[in-house]
Amino acid sequence: MLSIKLLKVESRKLKREILFTSDTVQQRVREMAGEITADYEGEEPILIGVLNGVIFFFADLVRSIAIPTKIDFIRASSYGSGTVSKGEISLTKDVEIQVEGEHVIIVEDIVDTGLTLNRIVDHLEEKGAKSCRICALIDKSERRKKEVSVDYCGFKLEGGFVVGYGLDYGERYRYLSDICVLK
Repeated sequence: MLSIKLLKVESRKLKREILFTSDTVQQRVREMAGEITADYEGEEPILIGVLNGVIFFFADLVRSIAIPTKIDFIRASSYGSGTVSKGEISLTKDVEIQVEGEHVIIVEDIVDTGLTLNRIVDHLEEKGAKSCRICALIDKSERRKKEVSVDYCGFKLEGGFVVGYGLDYGERYRYLSDICVLK
């Protein structure tokens, strides 16, 4: 795992510290894509991105995978505009591609409580997915309320509310190319 070097950055409203630079993030995404390519050689998995936070990570990951894939998106909500999960998971957009009998990789920006991914995995298994694996940019396993197994993990973190590279706070900060923790 990579060591974390914190750099202070000023914001107009909230202070943030860089946890992972854009270069570090891109390198890790390419490594994860290599793992997926090796694991699914000869297959054509379906990658399902969990909207909205995953969009930048998903695009970079898919472009770095060296085998054919199919893609789709699902949207789930558990945060609203706050920093703590409400614990209530609603699916607000379903997949449109047929997943029955297919290998599925759910691509998520961050896994903390596990409630969202648990709900999505159950949903895709009910639709008949042959297998469901999880690819997450960030894993905050100490916050788990429901156990989920992250098969492809970019970074493990303890504590803090992170933004950037698609991760948001009240729909702000997604545009940052670095991953930062809000202070």
